[in-house]
Amino acid sequence: MTIAPTLQRYMSDQGISYDLIPHEPAMTSLGTAHAGHVPGDRLAKGIMLSNGQNYMLAVLPASHHLRLSDLKMELGQELRLASEDEIVEVFRDCDRGAIPPVGACYGLDVIVENSMERQPDVYFEGGDHATLVHVKGDDFLRLNPRAQHGTFSERM
Repeated sequence: MTIAPTLQRYMSDQGISYDLIPHEPAMTSLGTAHAGHVPGDRLAKGIMLSNGQNYMLAVLPASHHLRLSDLKMELGQELRLASEDEIVEVFRDCDRGAIPPVGACYGLDVIVENSMERQPDVYFEGGDHATLVHVKGDDFLRLNPRAQHGTFSERM
Protein backbone atom coordinates (compact mmCIF):
# COMPACT_ATOMS: atom_id res chain seq x y z
CA MET A 1 0.00 0.00 0.00
CA THR A 2 1.66 3.22 -1.14
CA ILE A 3 0.85 6.82 -1.83
CA ALA A 4 3.07 9.07 -3.93
CA PRO A 5 5.35 11.17 -1.69
CA THR A 6 4.38 14.40 -3.47
CA LEU A 7 0.69 13.71 -2.86
CA GLN A 8 1.27 12.57 0.72
CA ARG A 9 3.17 15.76 1.61
CA TYR A 10 0.56 17.95 -0.06
CA MET A 11 -2.37 16.28 1.72
CA SER A 12 -0.55 16.60 5.04
CA ASP A 13 0.22 20.29 4.39
CA GLN A 14 -3.45 20.89 3.56
CA GLY A 15 -4.65 19.08 6.68
CA ILE A 16 -6.64 16.54 4.66
CA SER A 17 -7.59 13.32 6.48
CA TYR A 18 -7.62 10.21 4.33
CA ASP A 19 -7.79 6.45 4.43
CA LEU A 20 -5.84 4.06 2.23
CA ILE A 21 -7.76 1.13 0.81
CA PRO A 22 -5.78 -1.78 -0.67
CA HIS A 23 -7.30 -3.64 -3.61
CA GLU A 24 -6.35 -6.14 -6.26
CA PRO A 25 -4.29 -4.43 -8.98
CA ALA A 26 -6.37 -3.03 -11.82
CA MET A 27 -5.35 -1.22 -14.99
CA THR A 28 -8.55 0.73 -15.78
CA SER A 29 -10.49 3.21 -13.71
CA LEU A 30 -13.66 1.15 -13.74
CA GLY A 31 -11.63 -1.95 -12.93
CA THR A 32 -10.13 -0.08 -9.99
CA ALA A 33 -13.59 0.96 -8.77
CA HIS A 34 -14.76 -2.65 -8.99
CA ALA A 35 -11.64 -3.99 -7.26
CA GLY A 36 -11.96 -1.39 -4.49
CA HIS A 37 -15.70 -2.03 -4.08
CA VAL A 38 -16.60 1.62 -4.68
CA PRO A 39 -19.16 3.16 -7.06
CA GLY A 40 -17.65 4.39 -10.33
CA ASP A 41 -19.27 7.80 -9.77
CA ARG A 42 -17.20 8.24 -6.61
CA LEU A 43 -13.84 7.21 -8.06
CA ALA A 44 -12.12 10.28 -9.52
CA LYS A 45 -9.75 9.79 -12.42
CA GLY A 46 -7.33 12.31 -13.80
CA ILE A 47 -6.61 12.75 -17.49
CA MET A 48 -3.58 14.87 -18.37
CA LEU A 49 -3.96 17.19 -21.34
CA SER A 50 -1.75 19.62 -23.21
CA ASN A 51 -2.49 22.85 -25.06
CA GLY A 52 0.94 22.74 -26.71
CA GLN A 53 2.63 24.90 -24.06
CA ASN A 54 1.23 23.80 -20.71
CA TYR A 55 -0.31 20.73 -19.15
CA MET A 56 -3.54 20.50 -17.24
CA LEU A 57 -5.56 17.82 -15.52
CA ALA A 58 -9.20 17.02 -16.24
CA VAL A 59 -10.85 15.22 -13.31
CA LEU A 60 -13.96 13.14 -13.86
CA PRO A 61 -15.71 10.07 -12.45
CA ALA A 62 -14.42 6.64 -13.49
CA SER A 63 -17.94 5.89 -14.75
CA HIS A 64 -17.64 8.64 -17.39
CA HIS A 65 -15.87 9.20 -20.71
CA LEU A 66 -14.09 12.48 -21.40
CA ARG A 67 -15.72 14.53 -24.17
CA LEU A 68 -12.61 16.35 -25.39
CA SER A 69 -14.59 18.52 -27.83
CA ASP A 70 -16.81 19.77 -24.96
CA LEU A 71 -13.75 20.47 -22.83
CA LYS A 72 -12.12 22.42 -25.66
CA MET A 73 -15.27 24.54 -25.95
CA GLU A 74 -15.53 24.95 -22.17
CA LEU A 75 -11.95 26.21 -21.92
CA GLY A 76 -11.78 28.00 -25.28
CA GLN A 77 -8.51 26.39 -26.34
CA GLU A 78 -7.11 23.54 -28.35
CA LEU A 79 -6.23 20.51 -26.25
CA ARG A 80 -4.84 17.05 -26.82
CA LEU A 81 -4.30 14.06 -24.60
CA ALA A 82 -0.80 14.07 -23.13
CA SER A 83 1.48 11.22 -24.18
CA GLU A 84 2.55 8.50 -21.73
CA ASP A 85 6.08 9.96 -21.77
CA GLU A 86 4.75 13.41 -20.85
CA ILE A 87 2.65 11.95 -18.03
CA VAL A 88 5.60 10.01 -16.62
CA GLU A 89 7.71 13.19 -16.70
CA VAL A 90 5.16 15.15 -14.62
CA PHE A 91 4.09 12.33 -12.27
CA ARG A 92 7.60 11.01 -11.59
CA ASP A 93 6.75 9.41 -8.24
CA CYS A 94 3.70 7.50 -9.55
CA ASP A 95 3.39 4.18 -11.33
CA ARG A 96 2.72 4.51 -15.04
CA GLY A 97 -1.00 5.15 -15.51
CA ALA A 98 -1.78 5.61 -11.80
CA ILE A 99 -1.88 9.38 -11.58
CA PRO A 100 -3.74 11.08 -8.74
CA PRO A 101 -6.50 13.52 -9.76
CA VAL A 102 -4.80 16.22 -7.70
CA GLY A 103 -3.02 18.62 -10.01
CA ALA A 104 -2.22 21.34 -7.49
CA CYS A 105 0.69 19.45 -5.93
CA TYR A 106 2.17 18.71 -9.37
CA GLY A 107 1.89 22.30 -10.62
CA LEU A 108 -1.02 21.61 -12.97
CA ASP A 109 -4.14 23.63 -13.66
CA VAL A 110 -7.23 21.52 -13.03
CA ILE A 111 -10.79 21.34 -14.29
CA VAL A 112 -13.23 19.16 -12.34
CA GLU A 113 -16.38 17.63 -13.80
CA ASN A 114 -19.40 19.14 -12.05
CA SER A 115 -20.77 15.75 -11.03
CA MET A 116 -17.75 15.21 -8.74
CA GLU A 117 -18.93 18.10 -6.55
CA ARG A 118 -22.01 16.15 -5.44
CA GLN A 119 -20.16 13.13 -4.07
CA PRO A 120 -20.14 12.70 -0.26
CA ASP A 121 -16.98 10.57 -0.49
CA VAL A 122 -14.34 10.44 -3.21
CA TYR A 123 -11.79 7.72 -3.94
CA PHE A 124 -8.78 7.94 -6.24
CA GLU A 125 -5.49 6.31 -7.11
CA GLY A 126 -2.67 7.73 -5.03
CA GLY A 127 0.20 6.72 -7.27
CA ASP A 128 -0.04 2.93 -7.68
CA HIS A 129 -2.49 0.40 -9.11
CA ALA A 130 -3.30 -1.37 -5.85
CA THR A 131 -4.23 1.41 -3.41
CA LEU A 132 -7.12 3.85 -3.28
CA VAL A 133 -7.13 7.06 -1.30
CA HIS A 134 -10.47 7.85 0.35
CA VAL A 135 -11.43 11.40 1.37
CA LYS A 136 -14.64 13.25 2.16
CA GLY A 137 -16.14 15.02 -0.85
CA ASP A 138 -15.54 18.49 0.59
CA ASP A 139 -11.91 17.60 1.29
CA PHE A 140 -11.47 16.40 -2.28
CA LEU A 141 -12.56 19.80 -3.58
CA ARG A 142 -10.04 21.43 -1.20
CA LEU A 143 -7.23 19.42 -2.82
CA ASN A 144 -7.65 21.43 -6.05
CA PRO A 145 -8.58 24.84 -4.62
CA ARG A 146 -8.17 26.84 -7.83
CA ALA A 147 -9.82 24.29 -10.09
CA GLN A 148 -12.27 25.33 -12.74
CA HIS A 149 -15.50 23.36 -12.92
CA GLY A 150 -17.53 22.32 -15.93
CA THR A 151 -19.46 19.65 -17.77
CA PHE A 152 -17.26 17.76 -20.20
CA SER A 153 -17.99 14.06 -19.80
CA GLU A 154 -20.76 11.52 -20.28
CA ARG A 155 -21.68 8.33 -18.50
CA MET A 156 -20.37 5.18 -20.18
